[in-house]
Amino acid sequence: MNDFEDNRCENCLVRQLNALKSLNKDQLKRISDSKISKSIKKGASIFEEGEKLNGVFCVRNGVSKLSKMSDNGKDTIVRIAVRGEVLGQRSVIAEEHANLSAVALNDMQVCFIPKIHLMDSLSANPGFSKEILLQMAKDLKFADNVIVNIAQKPVKQRIAEVLMYLDKNLGIDVQGYIAIILTREDISNIIGTAKETCIRTLSNFKKQGFISTEGKRIKIENHSALSRIAENL
Repeated sequence: MNDFEDNRCENCLVRQLNALKSLNKDQLKRISDSKISKSIKKGASIFEEGEKLNGVFCVRNGVSKLSKMSDNGKDTIVRIAVRGEVLGQRSVIAEEHANLSAVALNDMQVCFIPKIHLMDSLSANPGFSKEILLQMAKDLKFADNVIVNIAQKPVKQRIAEVLMYLDKNLGIDVQGYIAIILTREDISNIIGTAKETCIRTLSNFKKQGFISTEGKRIKIENHSALSRIAENL
């Protein structure tokens, strides 16, 4: 299969990971004819909080962080978005400015899908509408869990949960380190704590042999022990 064919939505395996799998061939063809493929460098913004989005972004490869700025200027990471996820759909459907910022954590490939095709497909395809609603419900449930975690769970449990999540969902490199590199500030922003507290907790995990580190890289050395902490056992 050549590059042109591989870039067509009709042939893309990534769409099987999101609501686009519910679109028919003609709808996928219209999207393919108008979408824009983009390469996003590590650290670059995909879109910013408050921006008016004219379409959504389907992640073909790479990982991004979705974050929100608080009134005191603190950047809180709401979630990590991976291959197959569609970014910005809630803001586009609600016709609101983006509620979050999206920044690439590594080099990414995304497809920008103009708003008109998303809205047309919602009107014409009940199956697609249902998949979008299910995804939004899933996102709301995830947000509810984040709020409960920050309010009720101790820091070491939240950090253990994050490390287990990253290890499971993002994979590891050839040396066994978690494939994506997050700064200590990124991790603290995910779990809602001070960077110093995050550093101390990771240092304790390292002393106990649960993890090892090399610079910003983290490797889980004892999955069962870390899993017990994450489950508060």
